[in-house]
Amino acid sequence: MDAKPTLLIVDDEKPTREGLRAALEDRYDVYLAEDAASAIQLLERDRFDVVLTDFRLPKEDGMKLIARAKSLSKPPICILMTAYGSEELAVEAMRRGADDYIAKGRLQIDELEMRIARALKQQKLEVENVSLHQRLDKQFGLESLVGQSKPMRDVFEIIQQVAPTPATVLIQGESGTGKELVAKAIHQLSPRARQPLVTVHCAALPANLLETELFGHEKGAFTGAHERRIGRFEQADGGTLFLDEIGEIDASTQVKLLRVLGERTFERVGSNKTISVDVRLVAATNKNLAALVKAGTFREDLFFRLRVVELWLPPLRERPGDVPLLALHFLKEIAKEYGKPVTDFTMEAMQALLAYSWPANVRELRNAIEGAVALCRGDKITLRDLPATVRGTGDAGVVPRDAQAVIEQQALTLEEAERQLIIRALQEAQGNRTLAARKLGISRRTLHRKLHVFHLEHL
Repeated sequence: MDAKPTLLIVDDEKPTREGLRAALEDRYDVYLAEDAASAIQLLERDRFDVVLTDFRLPKEDGMKLIARAKSLSKPPICILMTAYGSEELAVEAMRRGADDYIAKGRLQIDELEMRIARALKQQKLEVENVSLHQRLDKQFGLESLVGQSKPMRDVFEIIQQVAPTPATVLIQGESGTGKELVAKAIHQLSPRARQPLVTVHCAALPANLLETELFGHEKGAFTGAHERRIGRFEQADGGTLFLDEIGEIDASTQVKLLRVLGERTFERVGSNKTISVDVRLVAATNKNLAALVKAGTFREDLFFRLRVVELWLPPLRERPGDVPLLALHFLKEIAKEYGKPVTDFTMEAMQALLAYSWPANVRELRNAIEGAVALCRGDKITLRDLPATVRGTGDAGVVPRDAQAVIEQQALTLEEAERQLIIRALQEAQGNRTLAARKLGISRRTLHRKLHVFHLEHL
């Protein structure tokens, strides 16, 4: 049997408290408090689903109690009762966080039960909706792309602009910059989000297998083709096909890909039957396709077909200001996965992260943080926990000569990195502090304290 919802009744008149308990205890697990101080003690000790409070209370009124209740990490539904009903008071109660308002003089138990049940149902739907969006965002959305630098803000803007359109997108950038994450974000923010996102790593397949991987083949089309195979284009019908390292495809496959982009049709290997598909194509490469076109190894007409929208991902060395944000993001994620209480970096370790040039980009940073978490013996990553190359004791060539200048120029501290993470969470949550706290993995109360520390109460 499901547990009853918990209800806290706050009223300084004992007959009212006891009367409401007698009327509601069949459906709710009822607790009583005679003033705000007693109610706050109960709220801090136990979690309540609903608070039903009088407006007139000794020392502290019901609105202030509601404000305190709503600052909890898991705030209850709050309903204000008063014998001094007015439209102005009702508006003020809602503004201060009350979920509903009811006048004592017109209080009917049936109506009160209906309002509580309706509020509980709405709260459940909101929690489920937030949870769903968080899961989707975490897996596919912009949340997995971390950065506050100007180059990354430009990337985020392009993603948000192009995602709702059917335009083909060419993502270019060095290895490890996050091209596949960008492709996933474009898909998830598009009208095709509920349809498949199919990924093909072109460099991992030889030319003769890549063609059948993309377009499929019929039984008996070649030696070893014992049954029909559906290709990735058919699998992605209605959705998005992501071709990673597209600069690796051979001339024959380039011709067939050009036809699909132009006519949205193709034939399986070993078949004359034309198949039509509705596929949005996103491609990525770490090579300079324009240079490959000049060298004659990549078709110019295909190049132009692919770069309807061109998106360049900056290497990490060009956005060192994002290193603390990324480092804290990976630290939180990996420490949770490893079950280790590591929460921060020493300043010496953070300076080393800022000074290093990260030739393998974000992927290398994540690997470095993962190794550091595995080696860390305390609650902070120290310099000794980082890889030798990052510490500057390995390959000296990877540490820039102006490392100290980078550190001084950025003037970033761990506190500033945390401040930027809080600002981004609030922006993504559109100012909803409860949702922002969930995104950050902290309680609403902790978020309020940090907003005060960082002077961000206006957000």
